[in-house]
Amino acid sequence: MGILETDLGGRLASLDLLALVFEASWIVQAVLLLLAVLSVFSWAVIFYKSRELRAAEQDSEAFLEMYHEGSLEDAWKASRDLERSPLAAVFEAAFGDLLRVQRETGRAAPLEAGLTGSLASRAQWAAAREVRRLESGLTLLATVGSAAPFIGLFGTVIGIIDAFQGIGRAGSASLAVVAPGIAEALIATAVGLFAAIPATIFYNDFVGRMRGLNDSIQLFAAECEAQLQRLAAAPAEEE
Repeated sequence: MGILETDLGGRLASLDLLALVFEASWIVQAVLLLLAVLSVFSWAVIFYKSRELRAAEQDSEAFLEMYHEGSLEDAWKASRDLERSPLAAVFEAAFGDLLRVQRETGRAAPLEAGLTGSLASRAQWAAAREVRRLESGLTLLATVGSAAPFIGLFGTVIGIIDAFQGIGRAGSASLAVVAPGIAEALIATAVGLFAAIPATIFYNDFVGRMRGLNDSIQLFAAECEAQLQRLAAAPAEEE
């Protein structure tokens, strides 16, 4: 018994986490593997969404400057270079078709009411598509942030059960016998928190940034629709 306690106490004192993981039960190891996979996927989403949202914000700012200071033709050309901007995508969907129609008919105005409504609807659909594109991946972060601690807790519970079974087999409840098994079990909770905390932090950050982009997209789509209506009403104003 003394040899067993000395060995277990040495394992605890060494704090060799990797050895504790390899010596845990297969259920705990499966939980740790699942948490590791979720953590890898969540960090991949974090890096991708960080770059995507930063590019969307920068390109949208550049596009708005061109849209408000230049002509529609200039803004349409800029929208192709600033393709990461959701505002540029909305503009290209609505005014790209408008420019093609104008070239085919040889008229800059007026527009038929039916065509104006169709182009306005296209702008709204493009706005909804861009919002969905920017929101992709956030569900994974929300899932990891909320579920990972509970998955880790499940692994901890299983590990503690195994530890108490080990105590029964050893016939001793000394610290040297109990501590290594409990340490093995608590690793699952630690890994679960390691996966959940960054996922939750970045999810909240991305949601806040998405709220601002979504407002910009909706306002710009409404502005595009209003400009199309002004083009359609141009003959009446001239009379």
